[in-house]
Amino acid sequence: MQSLKALLSVLAIALPLAACSSEGSSLPPLQPSTTNETTYRLGPGDKVHVSVAGADDLTGDYTVGDNGTISMPLIGDVKAAGLTRTQVEHEMETKLAEGFLKHPKVSVGTLTYRPFYVFGEVAKPGQYPYAAGMRVESAIATAGGYTYRANHQYVVVSRNGQERKADPTMPIQPDDVIKVPERFF
Repeated sequence: MQSLKALLSVLAIALPLAACSSEGSSLPPLQPSTTNETTYRLGPGDKVHVSVAGADDLTGDYTVGDNGTISMPLIGDVKAAGLTRTQVEHEMETKLAEGFLKHPKVSVGTLTYRPFYVFGEVAKPGQYPYAAGMRVESAIATAGGYTYRANHQYVVVSRNGQERKADPTMPIQPDDVIKVPERFF
């Protein structure tokens, strides 16, 4: 009888504590990936420099619009969201060759990436500019660092509509949403 009371006492304490794990602790881990210029896929909010050989009036800085296109003189909207720079160059060359330029040569370079977002247990939650090579720890530092209630072991990263658990050394990408969960103990 005494051991049954002891067992029930332990369970009464342990069960509530087991339910107190931080948000996202059961999520699958985020797989490492890096953003590089050749594989990076453009999206709304990215700013690019377009250079058209022999057509200085078309050369300039453009932003990928909310509709996923780059709006250019003469050729109008060019699909950019979800495409690499090389694919966008090909799209522009194809449109320019349709009656505007003979053998056009287009070069597209990324000026600024889409921002990333940090919220939860950080000093200054919000939207921040992405820089190539950023990691979770540098994103959190950009947001003013952890609050005293923050879980320092992992964060929850939302990318392409999926949530994953990531440690502080994991690389981030433009448009990532990083949530720093609260720790309970």
